[in-house]
Amino acid sequence: MLVAWLAFVALVLLMLAIDLGVFHRRPHEVSVREALGWSAVWLTLGLGFSGIVYVAYEHHWVGLGLQVDSVDGSPNTGITAVEKYLTGYVVEKSLSIDNIFVIAMIFAALGIPAVHQHRVLFWGVIGAVAMRAVMILLGAALIARFHWLLWVFAGLLLVTGIRLLVSRDTDHDPGRGSLLRLIRRWCRVTDGLVGQRFLVRQPAVGGAGASWALTPLAVALILVEGADLVFAVDSIPAIFAITGDPFLVFTSNVFAMLGLRSLFFALAGAVRTFRYLKPALAVVLIVVGCKMLAAEPLKANLGSHFNLWLLAVVLGIVGAGILLSVRAERIERRGWAGRAAMPRVGNGA
Repeated sequence: MLVAWLAFVALVLLMLAIDLGVFHRRPHEVSVREALGWSAVWLTLGLGFSGIVYVAYEHHWVGLGLQVDSVDGSPNTGITAVEKYLTGYVVEKSLSIDNIFVIAMIFAALGIPAVHQHRVLFWGVIGAVAMRAVMILLGAALIARFHWLLWVFAGLLLVTGIRLLVSRDTDHDPGRGSLLRLIRRWCRVTDGLVGQRFLVRQPAVGGAGASWALTPLAVALILVEGADLVFAVDSIPAIFAITGDPFLVFTSNVFAMLGLRSLFFALAGAVRTFRYLKPALAVVLIVVGCKMLAAEPLKANLGSHFNLWLLAVVLGIVGAGILLSVRAERIERRGWAGRAAMPRVGNGA
């Protein structure tokens, strides 16, 4: 099992090294066309990895598929492993879209130029992968020992989903957040950017020696990591509703996150037009929470492959949210165009 983890981590590091060292060696503003191309690459890799999952679990490579899944109480075959991987991938990919709103506001609040945003997101992904690996291993161990924690996770998903449905869409300024105030209180922060550097040495107060100071890029990186930690509290319980296999949880999480950077550059300018996407994601959380609570009846009525039904429902909800948003935007534009075309009535007789 350890061999599988090491091989996957090595694969991820290799892909990230190629990304940063070859294609993004020189800082540049990522265009929408480039972002869409990279989104297609990461999507292809994420979906293509399901073939490796099938073969590895079907033939029990390095012990995969021999242990009982703590969620449904059955070992994973090649088919069930692929179903859980793809369902987890789609759920995590859908929930990660909401993170784009926060990242965009962080960059806007700190004035991070588009040319440096890829560097922040790259190192943000590295930190997020390490952080989620710890959380997933800990969560899998706890669920295997205390199965009732699934009910706690289900309650957390239901509460979060309902809160997202009833909450109003208000802008949050990360520049006034408590985390940023804490950073500025305990650390020196430069007034402006210093190239692509996260840390610089500056003369100490009073002119005695020099001390390290954070740049706005470092502050943005810390805030992005903090945002991912908050989102992980919601998203990781969601995938534990699908499987307790830590390898499936980790790989689906990582591949969903790897495409987040390119997805950000592709959607950052248009994400606010998807007005019904946030309610759709809230419904996804509620559906996954209900699935966790009713796993046994669902398995008895829909069969062992009932995760395929969950995958179809999640895709349908997210797709409906996007289509309704696009339709509402078109209707609104037609309304404005119609009002602009109406002749003005003069005041004369």
